[in-house]
Amino acid sequence: MLKAAVIGAGAFGRHHATKYRALPDVELVAIADSSPEARRAAVAAHGVPAVSDWRELLGTVDIVSVASPAVTHSTIVRAFLNAGAHVLVEKPIATSIEEADDLITLAERANRILTVGHQERFVFAQTGLLDYEETPLEVSCWRKGPWSGRGSDVSVVLDLMIHDLDLVHQLIEGKVRTVQARGRIEKSLLADEVAAAVLFENGAVARLETSRIAAERRRGMKAVYADGVVEIDFLTRKVTNTTPRALKDLDAGDPLGESVAAFVAAARTGKTPLVRPRQARRALETALLIDDAAERASLIRTRPDLVAYAAAN
Repeated sequence: MLKAAVIGAGAFGRHHATKYRALPDVELVAIADSSPEARRAAVAAHGVPAVSDWRELLGTVDIVSVASPAVTHSTIVRAFLNAGAHVLVEKPIATSIEEADDLITLAERANRILTVGHQERFVFAQTGLLDYEETPLEVSCWRKGPWSGRGSDVSVVLDLMIHDLDLVHQLIEGKVRTVQARGRIEKSLLADEVAAAVLFENGAVARLETSRIAAERRRGMKAVYADGVVEIDFLTRKVTNTTPRALKDLDAGDPLGESVAAFVAAARTGKTPLVRPRQARRALETALLIDDAAERASLIRTRPDLVAYAAAN
């Protein structure tokens, strides 16, 4: 029986807790969150203790999901790895390359599983597109939705676009050559909408558009190959394929459930998880390059208070 805990009782944390409770030979022993309201809701929903300070759980669990704000990931993940736990951290793995490298090195030295919640990979892998040996010439991704207030401690690039960057790096191997980006701030102090173009050393290009202030939800991807085009609408689950290679239909299934189950299996067996921390680091590195490029291009600020803030700083 593996003892599990969840750090962060927000939307993602609550879902992680539900997935742990559904697994055999896993005991969800506690949830941590600084919000009294979130703790009360967690106790009512899951019937387990909820603590205000995650440090109380160090050394008491075998596995842990970290679903706290992104800026806290590095500190919490490091502490649980040092305490001997295997860790599944929601994306991004950290908010700097230095933090990510520190966590990866620590997990390797401690012989602990560290994996990252890029759940889109589980959906994407089912289509068979990752089995293509050919590299696309161009990949376009769009991920847009209305403002929810979640994830605003980081830019929309680290909040949402990083999902697509992980998928892009699965399709296009090799290093990034140049990055161009532009962005807009409307609801938070960081970019809420960003469009980016990423050129790889092999000549392939990825074009990404992400917004958390859009009027409606749109999520899709288009991959252009020398012999055809694959386009996926993640909302309608429609797959269009003009290449000669077969693809399966998009079955959304339960990607978070698969992610948590795969993490637990890796913790039990030592098997390499589907999302390896160095892959998450690669997506983070490109995300930070895009953030920097958007800053250099001068982010557009549409709220008067943010315009004043930018002028003062």
